[in-house]
Amino acid sequence: MSRRRAGAPAVLLVPALIGLAFLVLPLLGLVIRAPWRRLGPLLTDPAVLTALRLSLITATLATALCVLVGVPLAWLLAQPGLPGRSVLRALVTVPLVLPPVVGGVALLLVLGRRGLIGAWLDDVFGVTLPFTPAAVVLAEAFVALPFLVLSVEGALRAADRRYEEAAATLGAGRWTVFRRVTLPLVAPGVLAGAVLAWARALGEFGATITFAGSFPGRTQTMPIAVYLALETNPEAAVALSLLLLAVSVVTLACLRDRWVARV
Repeated sequence: MSRRRAGAPAVLLVPALIGLAFLVLPLLGLVIRAPWRRLGPLLTDPAVLTALRLSLITATLATALCVLVGVPLAWLLAQPGLPGRSVLRALVTVPLVLPPVVGGVALLLVLGRRGLIGAWLDDVFGVTLPFTPAAVVLAEAFVALPFLVLSVEGALRAADRRYEEAAATLGAGRWTVFRRVTLPLVAPGVLAGAVLAWARALGEFGATITFAGSFPGRTQTMPIAVYLALETNPEAAVALSLLLLAVSVVTLACLRDRWVARV
C-alpha cells in the first residue's frame, strides 16, 4: 500500500507566495531599473572606486578582528557548564537586533574623545578614534562579530569531542589540543562565519556613519556613498546598490552548499 506524502495545506500557498514576492520583487526591480548601458562609467568613477577600495579594506580588517576575538569567545560560549552562558550569549547577540545607529552612538559614548575609554586613550596616548578609518573598522566589527561567534559556536557544539579527549589522553596540552584538533574540526564553521561577517561589514551603514562620519576617501564606504548618491545622482546609487547586491548573492551562493550545511 503506497503512502502519500504529507504536504502543506493549500491555504498556506498564497501568503507564502506573497512573502516571497515581498522579498524578491524589490531586488528584481533593482536589477530591471539598473542603468546597464552606463554601468561601466558609473562604477569606474574615481569617487566610487575610492569608496569601494575603502569598503573592501575596512571590511577585511573588521573580519580579521572578528576572527581574532570571536573564535575564543565562541569557544568560551561552547563550554558545557559555563556559569551565566545564556546571559553571555544574549549579550553577544544584542548587535543583531540593536539598531545600527544606536550601536554607533554606543561606540561614541565608549570610544569617543569624552567616552569611557576614549578619553583615557586621548589623554594618555593621544589617540582619537571617531571619524577615522579605524572607527570604520570598529563599527563594522561591532555589527559583524555576532555572525562569526554564532557560526563558530554552532560548529564547536557539533564537533566530536572524542578527538579532543583522545589528544588530551595522549599528553597534549590544552593549547595544543585547541590548535591541532579543535580548530581543524571547526574550520568550516570559522570560514563560514568569517565570510558572513565580511559581507555584513561590507554592507554596514548606520553605526559607521554615526561613529566614523562620511569623509570621502577617509570614512565614506560604499553604503554611505549609495545614501549620498540618492540625492545627487540616483543612477549612481542604483549602480552601487547593484554591486552590493551582487556581492551578497555571491556570498550566499558560496556558503549555501559548501560551508553552511556543515555548521
